[in-house]
Amino acid sequence: MAATARHYDTILSPIITEKATLLSEQNKVVFRVAQDASKDEIAAAVEELFKVKVTKVNTINVLGKTKRFRGVKGKREDIKKAIVTLAEGQSIDITTGL
Repeated sequence: MAATARHYDTILSPIITEKATLLSEQNKVVFRVAQDASKDEIAAAVEELFKVKVTKVNTINVLGKTKRFRGVKGKREDIKKAIVTLAEGQSIDITTGL
């Protein structure tokens, strides 16, 4: 199966934070994904784009904070994160990009 446009629309970007780096030691990778993406779609997209075996996908909906800038109220956008657990011995170098 070839990578389709939906696979590229599902995985938006890797999340590179201190917590995500610590998770990489446990064979886990964190991605920002589309709001409407299901766990099965995320697993299929990661397997196809990075040629790895996915064992588990956990998702988190992060609601945007309400912030003020110069007295004007605004809201950051809501995002969905996916923590993807890879099979033993598999790895993804997220610094290279797609």
